[in-house]
Amino acid sequence: MSAIKLTKREKSWIAYDVGNSAFVLLASTLIPIYFSAIADPGSSVVVAWGYATTVASLLLALLMPFLGSIADLKGNKKRLLVGSIGTGAVLLACMGIPGNAMVFLVMYVVATIMLNASLVFYDAFLIDATDSEDRYDEVSSQGYAWGYIGSCVPFIICLVLVLFGENFGLGQLDAIRISFVITAVWWVVFSVPVLKNVHQTHYKERTEHLFRDALVGLWATAKRIFADKRVFMFMLAFFFYIDGVHTIITMSTSYGTDLGIGSTQLVLALLVTQFVAFPSAIAYGRLAGKFGTKRMLLIAIFAYFCITLFAAFFLRSATEFWVLAVCVGLFQGGIQALSRSEFGKLIPKEHANEYYGFFDIFGKYATVLGTLLVSVFTQITGNSSIGVLSIAVLFIIGFVLMTKVPEK
Repeated sequence: MSAIKLTKREKSWIAYDVGNSAFVLLASTLIPIYFSAIADPGSSVVVAWGYATTVASLLLALLMPFLGSIADLKGNKKRLLVGSIGTGAVLLACMGIPGNAMVFLVMYVVATIMLNASLVFYDAFLIDATDSEDRYDEVSSQGYAWGYIGSCVPFIICLVLVLFGENFGLGQLDAIRISFVITAVWWVVFSVPVLKNVHQTHYKERTEHLFRDALVGLWATAKRIFADKRVFMFMLAFFFYIDGVHTIITMSTSYGTDLGIGSTQLVLALLVTQFVAFPSAIAYGRLAGKFGTKRMLLIAIFAYFCITLFAAFFLRSATEFWVLAVCVGLFQGGIQALSRSEFGKLIPKEHANEYYGFFDIFGKYATVLGTLLVSVFTQITGNSSIGVLSIAVLFIIGFVLMTKVPEK
């Protein structure tokens, strides 16, 4: 499949992936390192970070279907996107102010909720940014691809400050605090194109009883999802396999820290993931056009199962962590992008936010399960490798369910 020529709206939509991905990258690298530095001595970073991520994901899963129903009303999608970006960016910029680890975690949880809320509204904008379902896979994949490579720009600046700031009298923790501000500004700047150039073309008309009608619409959407076997089976499969993906993303740095791998090695390896993911995500979008989206998703799920086994049984040093980072980069963008675009093909466009709200429950609530499993098994056994191993069964279930999704 040849590359498509992107329109101005599609490029503007893709730009937001560049902006928000900088926060995602920071959250999986420098933020856990900063938290471990201000946390009480002797506390387990994996356990605390896992529980914090669990709380953020659970709150988001409970809120998003209702907010998604409201966002489907005419003119609301962009307002909610602006609110979530603004609140999240301010909190991110201010996270370096408190010296207390618990206060920091609370601010991180709320900022993460705002980030992921914005992603639900943003994902639903895919159907407004492009006019043809045939373009969904390619545009979605381009978004993830440019998000990976674009997020490296502020991150490299932040990394230089962290690694070499002492040469200019800047301590490591102060450098990370500055990184919070740099990333927040980057996030806001790259949100401007989508807010300016992409408009809500699929919507429900506004009603007099806003909240009552939102709840009624939410219940109707839930019934439609359960009645549509293709949508329901896809979301059920997504629930399990995306759990493992998100858990690996959020817990990789903490896991590496528990294994005694140096923070510099961890951060540089995860930076390599971004560069590998850039061409891989684009390639995945084009391969989906040739071989089918479902087949490419099955390949990615199986690959992640193998990656989990490698992390649990063989990852013991920085060298193996680098291998892990490269392997994750090969499939991370593809599995996320194709899941997003395939779901957009299955749903009624005027109810996109409601459907993506439920889609987010299956994605984000699953992350509650994954991080909780890792935290609980690590805490019980005292061995983080056993916690990581628990993720493998989720990929097995996701693979089996995906094979049962009807083709038509």
